[in-house]
Amino acid sequence: MLDADFFRRWMTATAASVEREAERLTALDSPIGDADHGSNLQRGFRAVTATLEKEAPDTPGAVLTLTGRQLISTVGGASGPLYGTLLRRTGKALGDAAEVSEEQLAGALRAGVDAVMTLGGAAPGDKTMVDALVPAVDALADGFTAARAAAEQGALATTPMQARKGRASYLGERSIGHQDPGATSSALLIAGLAEANGE
Repeated sequence: MLDADFFRRWMTATAASVEREAERLTALDSPIGDADHGSNLQRGFRAVTATLEKEAPDTPGAVLTLTGRQLISTVGGASGPLYGTLLRRTGKALGDAAEVSEEQLAGALRAGVDAVMTLGGAAPGDKTMVDALVPAVDALADGFTAARAAAEQGALATTPMQARKGRASYLGERSIGHQDPGATSSALLIAGLAEANGE
């Protein structure tokens, strides 16, 4: 069973990855976006880490809801609302339980991903964060390591795609050949799950 401490470790592990990978995320965003994806997420997750240390929510759902709220208020661009929606919706689906199973997390995360697709109007194949998140949620039944691998493959698979949503879609065919920064950062979020579990 996964408790609030596990969810705090997940968010802290993700924050550390974003810190490490911020420059790469911004470099990926440079040719097809606003060249600020890494710095925006870095600012957001630094705020998340500080808030979780201060407030220490005591249920898995509360950890994710607080994180989502913090990201919405501190991350610029489209990433804040999208990541915020993902985590808030997942947290809401987990409810007030003190502990949740991996199956419950998988179901809640699917609800979060569905909410992102509704908000952004994106589907798999549109070259967005959804391309990493959907395969990851599908693979969660086989564990966190499988989900991490699926998210990383999903992010890589965005390179030959033409963007159909978001800022990159304005570039048309020029978006082909660039890995999507949102899918890449989403893979970091899923990798954080495995890391929090010691995998």
